[in-house]
Amino acid sequence: MITIGVDIGTTTISAVAADEKEGVLKALTLDNNTFLGKCKPWESMQQPEKILDKAVSAVQMLLEHYPEACCIGVTGQQHGILYLDEKGIPVSPLYTWQDGRGNLPYKDKESYAAYLNEITGVQVAAGYGMVTHFYNLQNHLVPPGACTFCTIADYIAMRMAGLTQPVLDASNAASFGLFDLEKAAFNVTAAFMAGIPSDIFPEVAKKPCFLGQTMFNIPVAIAIGDNQASFLGAVGGHTDSALINVGTGSQFSAYSPILLYCEGLETRPFPTGGYLLVGASLCGGRAYALLEAFFRDTVKMVMGQEISCYAAMEKLLESNPLPTNLPIVCTAFEGTRENSEQRGSFTQLSTANMTPLHWIWGVMQGMTDELHEMYRSYLSTGAKRPMQLVGSGNGLRRNRFLCGTVSRTFGCKLELSPNKEEAAYGTALFVHHLAKQSL
Repeated sequence: MITIGVDIGTTTISAVAADEKEGVLKALTLDNNTFLGKCKPWESMQQPEKILDKAVSAVQMLLEHYPEACCIGVTGQQHGILYLDEKGIPVSPLYTWQDGRGNLPYKDKESYAAYLNEITGVQVAAGYGMVTHFYNLQNHLVPPGACTFCTIADYIAMRMAGLTQPVLDASNAASFGLFDLEKAAFNVTAAFMAGIPSDIFPEVAKKPCFLGQTMFNIPVAIAIGDNQASFLGAVGGHTDSALINVGTGSQFSAYSPILLYCEGLETRPFPTGGYLLVGASLCGGRAYALLEAFFRDTVKMVMGQEISCYAAMEKLLESNPLPTNLPIVCTAFEGTRENSEQRGSFTQLSTANMTPLHWIWGVMQGMTDELHEMYRSYLSTGAKRPMQLVGSGNGLRRNRFLCGTVSRTFGCKLELSPNKEEAAYGTALFVHHLAKQSL
């Protein structure tokens, strides 16, 4: 049974044809160069129709190789919000998860996100769809004709299935914020407290389902969240594993069959049942990139040339043992989900550790410590210790020294996922599971 999974990422669109036993049969990646120019520095918007065209092209290319594929699944960037009219036509750009309007001051006081947290008692952050929507409501920016909203993955699945209104899986609906996990529905009471009318909220499916099969004459499944899909794809369906992902940001993810709440982690619905506890570092792998940029600027200052320093950093690590007197590095250079004002730091600096070698190891340790704190918080709930620690993302794949740091800190070997397109593959596994249930 061959299935197709599509991942609508922020910068790329990936698609795979996969078989449950043989894994990924074919994968392809297209650039998602659909960003709109910024009028404000905090804006982050993309063009949904261009994204749809690219996603359809990716599926068509895979169907040329595997015309026997039996169904299609879609995942993609969460939190972002797209407004639709009564016919399902976009009346706005996609406001992505990177959009920062929620961090702007509300009534010259706290931010829009902080106000929503305070008034509703529900933790939300800038970039979450409900925060963006609240800002747009307060500033009269909700487009005329908007009758509902969805994520970009929901829109792509809707159009592929020939529907005119989106139907959301709880894994995507929850990413907007103001979502009741116990009821698997939007928290209408919290929305009312914030003055957000609920008549615009999209439909949330009671369970995963196929939406229709118009465009390709094969079933298209309801879209699922990319974090959940990435977890499923990286661990190969083995939910007794924990996942460490390091890309631009980084995440710790672990599955729970029951509803758990954990400090510093977000509890998200899992498409096949249960929940995924997720901790997110906004900087993550970018912390290492920032250090490389610092070294590059130093070389430019001294030599007048701009040269990539990644190879030199790796050679330095290979040529020297791990120092014992590392500086303590906090890598929250972009703040945190809970506190956008927090910043990173280097402490415990001395004449002995003011060297590039110490700083490289210190940054890698700081990146890892942030994730390990999430892991400790997860275990503090009484959750079962994961059977395996799986790694994914280019930040780990391209840096064996970071992999070693993670293994030492967590006290167990880190196994890199064999599947590079984790989100697309996880979606293919999900629709395979859904198809078997439908037989």
